[in-house]
Amino acid sequence: MTATSQTPTLPATLTLGAVHLTVSDLDRSVAWYQRSLGFRVHTHEPTHATLGDGTTVTLELFEDPAAKPAGRHAGLYHYALLYPTREELARVAVRLSITETPIEGASDHRTHEAIYLPDPDGNGIELAADRAKTEWPTDLGYSRGPAPLDFQALLGTIAGETPEAHVREGLKMGHLHLHVGDVDQGLAFYRDVLGFEEQANLGTAAFVSAGGYHHHLGFNVWRGRGVGPAPEHTVGLRHWTVELATPEDVADVRARVETAEEIDGGFLTRDPWGTAVAFTARS
Repeated sequence: MTATSQTPTLPATLTLGAVHLTVSDLDRSVAWYQRSLGFRVHTHEPTHATLGDGTTVTLELFEDPAAKPAGRHAGLYHYALLYPTREELARVAVRLSITETPIEGASDHRTHEAIYLPDPDGNGIELAADRAKTEWPTDLGYSRGPAPLDFQALLGTIAGETPEAHVREGLKMGHLHLHVGDVDQGLAFYRDVLGFEEQANLGTAAFVSAGGYHHHLGFNVWRGRGVGPAPEHTVGLRHWTVELATPEDVADVRARVETAEEIDGGFLTRDPWGTAVAFTARS
């Protein structure tokens, strides 16, 4: 870690790209994402597949048949698929019901509505739709915590519609939430080195973003303080992707990072627990 609290903040034009996951059975996972979430398959090779809405790839899956379930270590808590409208979130909720796909919870965070579920390997997924920014509370909802999701109101936005075969265009990656070993150490890396802005520090969890967004990244110690990196051959996050507008923007961040791996169009670096994030340029 080389930067300080005076680190320049990341550009407000920041977006998130594809999340890369390790799964234990690629064909099973691809079939699940198609059936339960309506994903389109962009490419499907023997051990690697790319999935999305037919235009934008939001998920890359890599098969490791030896991969074991995630345990008490750092890594993915969930990744959030961001739907462009409440109606789109309602449509995927209907799909989950029709396919009898189990969910783990649903919340109204006041900045966004969310449904939570695991994939076949237990990788956490949030399905989300943002409320209009003019409706966001000044504290971004962190002081009060979430309310239950009003499914009746959500489904009322598409009453009478016939279910669709696939997700519509406009799906993108909204945010990630990670398990870490120490929240302050996480802030020292994601805020003070990479340049995310702190939106909330709740003690056991913190949330950071660019451009005043409610969060592009959350991280918590809910698996225990001091947890270490995931062992080899574990399902879960390989890396997530931050997209910046220009190569110059990427170079600015690269100059603040002590250790990185150069990749096509950018670089990849790791947090103190070995969780990898790639920075790439959109142009």
